[in-house]
Amino acid sequence: MSFFTQQPSAPRPADKDDIDDTSNFRIMLAMIPYLPLMVRTAILHMLGTTKQSKYLDFRTEMVVTLLRAFINPSTPKSITSTQRTLNRWPPIKGKIWVANYVPPSPLPSTDTESIQTLVAQAIDELSPTGESLRHAYTMPSVDSISAEWTGYRRDASTSSPLPADLSQRALYQELMKEVTSPITVLYFHGGAYWLMDPASHRPTTKSLARETGGRVFSVRYRLSPQNAFPAALMDALVSYLTLLYPPPGAFHEPVKAEHIVFAGDSAGGNLALSLLQLILHLNRTEGSTPLLWNGQVLPRGSIPLPAGTALNSPWMDVTHSSPSCTFNAEFDYLPDPKVLSAAEEKRPACKAWPTTPARRHLYVDDLLLNHPLVTVMLAPSWKGSPPVWMCTGWELLADEDRYVAQRMWNEGVVVRYEEYEGMPHCFGIIFPGLRASRRCFAGWGGFMKEVVEGKVFGGESKFLIINPLSMVEKEVEGLSVSRESDEDVRRRVEGAIRRREVPTDGGIAKL
Repeated sequence: MSFFTQQPSAPRPADKDDIDDTSNFRIMLAMIPYLPLMVRTAILHMLGTTKQSKYLDFRTEMVVTLLRAFINPSTPKSITSTQRTLNRWPPIKGKIWVANYVPPSPLPSTDTESIQTLVAQAIDELSPTGESLRHAYTMPSVDSISAEWTGYRRDASTSSPLPADLSQRALYQELMKEVTSPITVLYFHGGAYWLMDPASHRPTTKSLARETGGRVFSVRYRLSPQNAFPAALMDALVSYLTLLYPPPGAFHEPVKAEHIVFAGDSAGGNLALSLLQLILHLNRTEGSTPLLWNGQVLPRGSIPLPAGTALNSPWMDVTHSSPSCTFNAEFDYLPDPKVLSAAEEKRPACKAWPTTPARRHLYVDDLLLNHPLVTVMLAPSWKGSPPVWMCTGWELLADEDRYVAQRMWNEGVVVRYEEYEGMPHCFGIIFPGLRASRRCFAGWGGFMKEVVEGKVFGGESKFLIINPLSMVEKEVEGLSVSRESDEDVRRRVEGAIRRREVPTDGGIAKL
């Protein structure tokens, strides 16, 4: 039966090691400056006077309020300092297998040159002005990518470390002994393209491995501002080719495209769609440059598509032009653009930022802000795309997610859209213990199982609005999800850039 006509499997309880184990003492110390805010939030929630109180329990609303305060401090740290703090690799323990894959040798120059040529051609061919953009960015190198293979370790305790005497290849072999499905998730982590790492997203990739019975290839793509667009996109393409046509020394055998699902959260969702749009474009347009990879010669137009794409709170608009970026601020912990810009004026300079020459955005050069491989909601077409699953809340990104979901549906793409009332950005990842979060992961993993194991490529689309307290699901018509026209969205993005609502003073996106 299609996932478009059945309910997802019963959500599983969250593992105890899904929850951060920071000591209670350190948490209490950190909370002291926020006691007045906590008291105010508690009183207003009990009185039922906040918008969130209709959709969130007391604990969740409190955490959202505190996260908002933590994420937007009065005195932010520098970019490099923040990266050092948040991009650390925590110890590996619990019900998870992790095998770090590092390519044994660099890519051949013939492969790297063909990838650079094809990406440059796609950037030019998708140019919003129709003009060449070669002058607008620096072409990055094409590097071998490292990644984490993740699997679910059923018989481990929540405190079990990985066996210390096993090599990374041996750990991968142990991981594969517990894999029960052909599903391979190609995962791109969130973090606004400048933060986080596959290590920070292990609870998420572990949960996806548990839900699907498959394995996850979580990519350590290059981060900004040190590596601006299209470096991450190139890494995404290399990671997909690595799965399809493994280089010598890889842990895995070749993976069929119909067994692969692109997935990501926030900026990782943007990267997954950027990769999908790149492949769709290369496949629908003519050109003489083939893609060379590991002995394979793929004529332009013959890159295989994955089984599906599954996205959690994807970031579609790097200009933050959507009305929900302001109107939904009360429901989200992410600061709205004006608050963020004011705070970022105080961020100290460092060796990574601002760049030379200066640019407005951490991820991309100024002339590419409205490029459809960057602000992916401006993609010219999604026709021919495999099925897409998308989850969002009442967050800053809600409008852009609704628009893209409806646009895909209008163009004949099979879409499964789930919107959770009152919930913040990436709530399923941030709050793994909630019923809504477990329902989110059940739908996320259930979609992957259906498109890979059920071969569902022509099923019915479904758009659901879900109440996180009652868990009542209401199906709505696809046309009612977004009221914006393509021209409205394009004008809004271009207007945001003209009005310099995109910060020009070193302001930084925090998704």
